[in-house]
Amino acid sequence: MSNKENEIRPGYLLEEETAVVRPRMYKVILHNDDYTTMEFVVSILMDIFHRSEAEAAQIMLSVHKKGTGLAGVYTREIAETKVTRVTELAAREEFPLKCTMEPE
Repeated sequence: MSNKENEIRPGYLLEEETAVVRPRMYKVILHNDDYTTMEFVVSILMDIFHRSEAEAAQIMLSVHKKGTGLAGVYTREIAETKVTRVTELAAREEFPLKCTMEPE
């Protein structure tokens, strides 16, 4: 092959494949305890996770009956922010509500 055949001619674009990589998602989980009120859990779910009252009540009942409840699934940065906000609000209200995140 000559060097001329390997040249890129002006006006022609080489097709470049680009792969879209989706970010890893994380589950935000609320954990049951004997002190945090059901009303507080519902308010957290509505205020921080933007759940409707009916959805929040359903998740709260899952936390109460099963020990954990899925609050939402988010990218890492958003999940970390939500865990921090829940932890701070619970501490301010003197509740030991535990909120964690794990890879989906």
